[in-house]
Amino acid sequence: MDRIIIRGGKPLIGTVPISGAKNAALTLLPCALLTDGKLTLSNLPRLADVDSFGHLLNGLGVSTTIAGATSSNGINRAMTMHAADIASTVAPYDIVRKMRASILVLGPLLARAGEATVSLPGGCAIGNRPIDLHLKGLEALGAEIELAAGYVKATAPSGGLRGGRVSFPIVSVGATENVLMAAVLARGETVIENAAREPEIADLCRCLVAMGADISGIGTERLVVQGQESLHGADYRVMPDRIEAGSYACAAGITGGDLLLAGANADDMGAILDPLVEAGLEVSNEPGGLRVRAASRPRALTISTAPFPAFPTDMQAQFMAMLALGEGTSVLTETIFENRYMHVPELTRMGADIQVHGRTAIVKGVDKLVGAPVMATDLRASMSLVLAGLAAEGETQVLRIYHLDRGYERLEEKLSAVGADIERDGDG
Repeated sequence: MDRIIIRGGKPLIGTVPISGAKNAALTLLPCALLTDGKLTLSNLPRLADVDSFGHLLNGLGVSTTIAGATSSNGINRAMTMHAADIASTVAPYDIVRKMRASILVLGPLLARAGEATVSLPGGCAIGNRPIDLHLKGLEALGAEIELAAGYVKATAPSGGLRGGRVSFPIVSVGATENVLMAAVLARGETVIENAAREPEIADLCRCLVAMGADISGIGTERLVVQGQESLHGADYRVMPDRIEAGSYACAAGITGGDLLLAGANADDMGAILDPLVEAGLEVSNEPGGLRVRAASRPRALTISTAPFPAFPTDMQAQFMAMLALGEGTSVLTETIFENRYMHVPELTRMGADIQVHGRTAIVKGVDKLVGAPVMATDLRASMSLVLAGLAAEGETQVLRIYHLDRGYERLEEKLSAVGADIERDGDG
């Protein structure tokens, strides 16, 4: 089992290139199924999840070619996908189980091929994430849905999907994405109410528009889609990863560092940057990115996760690690997932003072953390342990790092370049 070994206590200083967004890339990849033209996505991060999604698309009949080389500015990696024909409408368990985002082939397959059979998804074990909103949204467009033997079997009516009105009772990023991709090829108008407003949703909309879709209300909770008979190919650049940028901002905060996050976009990161400033970090826009500097220990915060534009659940674990070395007592409340505090026992092994009461975590800042062997439990929890290790005295070993490879491109290389003593060891 691979592990990451960190010898902490060094402030991180320098430039970290921010990669293309994982959450956006996994949403944009299935767009290739919506056209018989070629879709090229640039600024595509080199991640395990992206590779897995590519294999899934290959199995559905999508040809893929990858170009790009490492440079001082990161990886300008591009994938060209061509779904001239849909060879299969079945997304099997052995691929889908690896990542939850696989469910996003459901809407595009249904819209273009008229049918789809998709295994119920896997991914991080951070709580119950049902897909009922996906299915109800597609049913509003005329789809017939059946659940059997661990698979979703969806069929479009004769003549294809038709426009409809979808009003989500709660905000769902994935359901918004699936319904949106189905709606662009449905007959007539589709109105999506209470749509998710995450920047990754807007990125998806912009990509679909580049492919010929007609979408209004981009960036709002009400999306109106005028269905098209077909879409065409396009070239599109994946947005920068706001969660990766926020994670490295926390790395500056926890180590007392000074980092330029090259390529980061402040417009997508308000709910992350505001609490960083409240915690005492200096955040400034600079040519080419964002600079984050920690002149003192972070101040205590009270944070509650919620859908965009509020504080993202994907940053909760990283902030918790940073605040473990903060001044005073912080209160973090997780409202999105019921099982997203699995990193707490590992942080406490390193000396953090954290108590969990239901969905609320009380973090009392301590003067120091001490390196220890710790076990990663999910993607963002893994990063919280790396952050703690960067600031801890002595050596920290992070095990189960395959979680990190799902979401952080060239982690050790990026951190080493700004002064971290970090390495990957395959003998763990």
